Amino acid sequence: MSTIPSESSSAPSSVRILLDRVSDGVANTVHDVVSVEEPMELQISKKDGLTQTISVTMRTPGQDFELALGYLLCEGVIRDASDVTDVRYCGPPSPDKGYQNVVQVELAPTTDLDLDRLQRNFYTTSSCGVCGKTSIEAIDAPLSETVESNYRIEHDILRTLPDRLHSWQTDFQRTGGLHAAATVDGSGEIQRVREDVGRHNAVDKLIGSYVYESGAPLRNLGLLLSGRAGFELVQKAAMASMPFIASIGPPSNLAIELADERNITLIGFLRESGYNVYTSHGALA
Repeated sequence: MSTIPSESSSAPSSVRILLDRVSDGVANTVHDVVSVEEPMELQISKKDGLTQTISVTMRTPGQDFELALGYLLCEGVIRDASDVTDVRYCGPPSPDKGYQNVVQVELAPTTDLDLDRLQRNFYTTSSCGVCGKTSIEAIDAPLSETVESNYRIEHDILRTLPDRLHSWQTDFQRTGGLHAAATVDGSGEIQRVREDVGRHNAVDKLIGSYVYESGAPLRNLGLLLSGRAGFELVQKAAMASMPFIASIGPPSNLAIELADERNITLIGFLRESGYNVYTSHGALA
């Protein structure tokens, strides 16, 4: 495959509801917009007949194929587009709301599968992708080589990123309920944004959108996060060879340790007024 197939599902990422809004003790019935959260089952298959469900995650519908590919890359199941022959929805839409909630990725015959590692039977919540894994060893994806990059970004540009990201967050502005992940170049220009109810899903969608682009573009781009930088998000950036992470929220101790180990510059509490540098590996100009 040379490109990500077009998704046949056009499920909305938000819906309008009626609610009672109470202010100063007075209730008024108003319309509001809330984020959609639906389960997505991810299956992998090969032409020899093997089909395996490897994940169920709660996500915001949309960019489901990017989500699937990004997840597989970050878990070390695929390395690049040559490991994938097809991506498709599987089965009928959900009978209650009409969402396509099963995505099947067909792997190339030459793609190696470690089924013992994939047989983890975990449930991924929308708040944290690691929480449901059955053993601590399952957290350790086979990381790529240590990140080496010429990526640089200046202090004054870095401080403008929160406002730039907010202007791109169209779904967040409607609902106030979605996380965002963005790629940003050294000049501070945001290249691409993905949003989801799950912060790990937003990063998977973002990384997955680059799977079919040649020249390892993510090695020359930074990752901008609308929330905190947990261990799993740093792990995903490392798997994609991203050299720089800036988060509007804080990192965890394991996130800092992993970023340092993988030569990733990690910024937290990013604001216009300043930020914290948790690891420094040459990305700050």
